[in-house]
Amino acid sequence: MSAADEIDPASSLHAWLAYDLRFYRQKRGLTGTQVGKIIHCVRSHVANIEAGRSCIDKAQAKSLDQAWDTGGHFERLLGFARSLGTPDWFRQSVEYEVTADILRIYQGQNIPAPLQTEDYARAGLSMGRVDDVGKALANRMARQELIIGREDHPLMMVLLDQDALDRPVGGPEVMRAQLRRLLELGERPNVSIRVIARSVGWHVGLAGPFQVMSLERKEVAYTGAFHGGRLVQDAAEVREIAIDFELIGAKASSEGESRALIEKIMKEFA
Repeated sequence: MSAADEIDPASSLHAWLAYDLRFYRQKRGLTGTQVGKIIHCVRSHVANIEAGRSCIDKAQAKSLDQAWDTGGHFERLLGFARSLGTPDWFRQSVEYEVTADILRIYQGQNIPAPLQTEDYARAGLSMGRVDDVGKALANRMARQELIIGREDHPLMMVLLDQDALDRPVGGPEVMRAQLRRLLELGERPNVSIRVIARSVGWHVGLAGPFQVMSLERKEVAYTGAFHGGRLVQDAAEVREIAIDFELIGAKASSEGESRALIEKIMKEFA
């Protein structure tokens, strides 16, 4: 039985969306590839939506309503789902994140949320078309406090592409403070920050950001994606993602070399 087969449309509005996308697709005898052409994405993303691991956006909902003449069903349902907050998989991933013993984080495009300064986070949220920046910022800072604000915070092993360091977010002053924050965190005995230099070229992490969370009795993972992400709890798949982390780490610079690169980039934001 697939994850889509287990979706209970009565459990949440996000589950209802996932269920109805599959229901309407099968009723019309369409494949995931054909639906992907309607909402401008690949077949695997359609599968993730139907399994509840991701969610359609407003433009995709509108495209479905127009293509299937549903009278605005998907757009209305998405609006109600968004008004009631984040989907369960995201809330669950945050719960795992704040209780983990070990966090392995890979990020290629920007600084991971647990390591962001408030100004960097505000700048990113402001550019991300977030409806209520103040509320989202407060939530992010509270989440960060639960992860690294406590004395017994988890061992954090962070891999960052150089792109995350020299992409200007919020202006030079904000970036200098953000990079200084990374240097300060890197001095903690239970925080390791290593950089994959741009000169390395292609590596497996370029498929997207992710993190592996080691809990007392199991490991879970969260993989990021444009307009969504998914929580991974299948042990075999989590192991594969953990292997990806090791493969990326094999291409990363040492902690000392990474620190020197961060200091160099920080000086360039003059």
